[in-house]
Parts: sequence; structure tokens; C-alpha cells
Amino acid sequence: MHLNDFDYVLPSELIAQHPIESRCDSRLMFLDRSENSFSHHKFSKIADLIPAGSLLVLNNTRVIPARIICYKKTGAEIEVFLIRNTGGNDWECMLKPAKRVADGTELAVNDGSLKIFVKKKSDSGFASVELIYSGDFWGVLARNGKTPIPPYIKGKLSDPERYQTVYATEKGSVAAPTAGLHFTPELLKELSSRGIGHAFVTLHVGPGTFRPVQCDDIREHIMDEEFYSVPQESAAIIDEAWKSGRKIIAVGTTSVRTLESAYDRDGNLSSPVGSTRLFIYPGYSFAMVNGLITNFHLPKSTLIMLASAFAGKDFLFRAYEEAIKERYRMYSFGDAMFII
Repeated sequence: MHLNDFDYVLPSELIAQHPIESRCDSRLMFLDRSENSFSHHKFSKIADLIPAGSLLVLNNTRVIPARIICYKKTGAEIEVFLIRNTGGNDWECMLKPAKRVADGTELAVNDGSLKIFVKKKSDSGFASVELIYSGDFWGVLARNGKTPIPPYIKGKLSDPERYQTVYATEKGSVAAPTAGLHFTPELLKELSSRGIGHAFVTLHVGPGTFRPVQCDDIREHIMDEEFYSVPQESAAIIDEAWKSGRKIIAVGTTSVRTLESAYDRDGNLSSPVGSTRLFIYPGYSFAMVNGLITNFHLPKSTLIMLASAFAGKDFLFRAYEEAIKERYRMYSFGDAMFII
């Protein structure tokens, strides 16, 4: 299980730099594992491909304006990249440049409405900080922070809401669950009218989604810890679908990891709230997921390894070759595939 087994060459011009005008007008490649075949469609027509009675499981996390430009008392500029809340006003973050910040340093935004006290830096580049502010936290953060955009997107995003799903409600991610970006309220309504239900789970995506795997033997890779939850209402919907034998289709790799972390192999919700480091790669036996809607992922990423585990590595990489040949748009703002 070598890292280079998950590499491929992508022409840079196929990396989507902006969202398509209408979310559901993106292209969709349909991968049928039983037939070992793939075909090309519009995402807006996905209802024709999803088996009747299926249940879609979507991640309703919302990307927060996690990048904050602060200043030391000397005037030196420091970027604080919030990762996750660790209780109260304490956060785990990354500092840039970290070498210019010592434990005990106080940082502040220009108008002083938000101060950040650096409690302790770790050898891994992360830091524990306390946020000091008055009033509503999310309002303060909205005024002072910027939405993080993947590093392969070079321009500015004119409308930050396009890097949110239309059902994003639970604040906490530093990256969007991009498979969900293709859905519109109208499309979800159409799916419901055709007997295809949906349920929401939450997994707050951390910066590890951008971090490439470094070790040659991928089994040595350790995932970043990420918070997830399965609300009681969603659990009831998922339980009914499982017991009735309906297909459970995960929208995005984050929904896959939530379901596979929260449920045991008998379909029981064993851990409705928790943190997960679940790393899925070929050889993994899926307990809950029967179908996957996902985008096209970076080479050597944990995301393409998960998709390889679900579709079969050789089949998936043949589909990627076809997608490149057919000039599909790739990565966060790109096109999608539906694997069943």
C-alpha cells in the first residue's frame, strides 16, 4: 500500500478556480461498480441515477472565517488560523510565522476588538490560544476573520457563500464538504418528491484535508482528530433506512467517516457524538455506506484513498483517466462523481 499508488498527473488548467454559475449544472460521472462501467451526466439529473427509496446523508457543517490577521505589540503581523474550539474561549490554532511568536505573546486585531493570548505552542506547529473579546463571538469573528480557501484556488472568491453548502448550519469547519456544493434547495426538494430522503450529520473539517500524506506506507499515516455528531432526529431516519434495507448514500467523504465512526457493524449508533481519526483506504470493509457522491480529489490525498476503498482502486483510477480525457473540472469547485 504505497503512496505512489495513489498518484496521477492532472493538467493544471483542469483545477476549477471558481464555482460554476448554477450549483447543480456541474457535470457528474456515474460509476456503477456492479457493471464496472461509468457514464456522463449533469448533476441536476442525479435523481435519475439514485435508486428509489435511498437515503442521502449530508454534512451540515459550516466553514468559519478562521484566518485572522493579528499584530504583536511590536507591530509584527501574525496570521492566526483557528482550527477547533477546545472549550470556552480556548482554541487550537496554527500561527504564521510561528517562529516569531513565543508562549505568553498577546496578539490583537487592528481595532483591538479581538485579542488572542498564546498559551502554549507545540513542536508540531499548533498552538493553544485564548480569545478575548466582548459581545457575540461569531459577530466578532465575522468582522475580523476571512474564510479559508484551498491553496490550489489562486484568486479571491467574490461570494464566500459559494464555498458553503446551501444547508450549512453548524459552525466549525475550516474547509467545506465540497460534494455538497452541487445541491440546491430545489434539487433536494425534487429528490424528496421522488422518494429519496435525506438526513444531516455534522463533521467539522480540519486543515488535515489539505495536508498530503507523507509516509510511503500509507498505513502509517495518522489522521487529524475531527469532531462529529449524529443528531437524534437524523439517527431515527438512518435507523429506519438501515432496518428497511434502503441504500444509504453518503454525500462526501466526511459523511462517510461520520457514519463509519458513529455506527457499529450491526447498524447500531454506538457513538453519536465524538472525535474521529478514522483513516479509510483500500481493504476497508464499509459497515453503513452503500453509495458515495464525491468530488475529484488531489493525488496522494486521504480523500482519494477513501474513494479508492469504496470504488476499487483500479476502477476509480480508470474513471479519473476518463475524467481528465473528458476535461472534467477538478477539486473543490469542480465536478462530481456518484459511485454505487
